[in-house]
Amino acid sequence: MTEQWVTFSKIGDAALVSLSGEIDLANSGEIGKAIVGRIRDSGKVLIDLTTVSFLDSAGVRLLDALVGDLAAQGKRARLVVGERGAARMTLRLCAFREDVLSTDRDRAAAELGG
Repeated sequence: MTEQWVTFSKIGDAALVSLSGEIDLANSGEIGKAIVGRIRDSGKVLIDLTTVSFLDSAGVRLLDALVGDLAAQGKRARLVVGERGAARMTLRLCAFREDVLSTDRDRAAAELGG
């Protein structure tokens, strides 16, 4: 039942994971499992957070684990956070890795070489 929070598509040769709504302790585990199951064979992953309305520490931990696991597998990832919004604000407050944050999908895809 993750369809209300996560959808999957492609942008160039990268997997595109679009998250929306509230990402928190109540759903982050389920969302994480859905994402891992779908991006297993992807070499590049964009995670679009521009329509996330709330992101708590469980959501931040999920994103950190996803980016870290992808990097450990030699895969590249970018988080699309927009110019403003809940996800961008939360990630900036948590001093999340700036090198994986992008303001828009096109920029993120270009940064990945896709």
